[in-house]
Amino acid sequence: MGFLEQIIERAKSNIKTIVLPESTDLRVIKAASMIVKQGIAKVVLIGNENEIKNLAGDIDLEGVIIEDSVTSQKSEDYANTLYEMRKSKGMTIETARETMKDPLYYGVMMVKKGEADGMVAGAVNSTANTLRPALQILKTAPGTKLVSSFFVMVVPDCEYGHNGTFVYSDCGLVENPDADQLSEIAISASKSFEILVDAEPQVAMLSYSSYGSAKSELTDKVIKATQLAKEKAPHLALDGELQVDAAIVPEIGQSKAKGSNVAGKANVLIFPDLDSGNIAYKLTQRLAKAEAYGPITQGLARPVNDLSRGCSAEDIVGVAAITAVQAQYVKI
Repeated sequence: MGFLEQIIERAKSNIKTIVLPESTDLRVIKAASMIVKQGIAKVVLIGNENEIKNLAGDIDLEGVIIEDSVTSQKSEDYANTLYEMRKSKGMTIETARETMKDPLYYGVMMVKKGEADGMVAGAVNSTANTLRPALQILKTAPGTKLVSSFFVMVVPDCEYGHNGTFVYSDCGLVENPDADQLSEIAISASKSFEILVDAEPQVAMLSYSSYGSAKSELTDKVIKATQLAKEKAPHLALDGELQVDAAIVPEIGQSKAKGSNVAGKANVLIFPDLDSGNIAYKLTQRLAKAEAYGPITQGLARPVNDLSRGCSAEDIVGVAAITAVQAQYVKI
């Protein structure tokens, strides 16, 4: 059973409610129907019921919940909550009421209130528009200082990682993290690996240097991030700085980083910046014909995930399943 099939089965074992706020897009409506039919999650579409059903045509929406952010009786309560959260930033109650008509804000507030467990958007909206409401309303998870992202990479016929499965982070959100931010990304990514891959994370802090084989500001950042991550999460199997071959190939790990508890067996790869992370995941996807799932958000108090605007209905179903599994691990 492949990674996504396992995720779908895990989602089915503990049904969560996922909000899909972009109901003006036919792909989203198709995905809502598929998610409910397959028993992956409960689904809430945000929008005008008549408009959604007209757009859906013959698509069966039985079991899909529809809420209209413009006419909902919950809007006033939601607006009051948003106002109380944002009034110190200058928000007025009138602005809060208007903001809650936006399906993205309404959907995130449903998650905040516990009326849904997660949200998936981005088929229509930009990453910034998708994540802004989540950052303003949900904020970061307890004990987490930073929201970042990761990809699950499943490489066929690969002897490295966890049966060819890796988490790459951050490949989609934080452009140039400092040492403290990089340590936070590493700790979050280890938790993401544990949740979604259901195996023990082995975290490598990547660089162009292994154990001081080169020295510069770039390597110093990774060395400091490694020290900080070890201080924050001493239980974690984490090491650096490591070149990628030393991180994943056992004989090279032994040669370049003798005595390391991670070298040669890493399955969570932490990149020093967004350039290297994004390049690496795309190279792995194209050259190794890997399956790439993401970018998936980590560090939020409750899961909200961003889609590619070129996504298919099937892609939305997959991200919804991943979001549902993430929601199973939220500590309230």
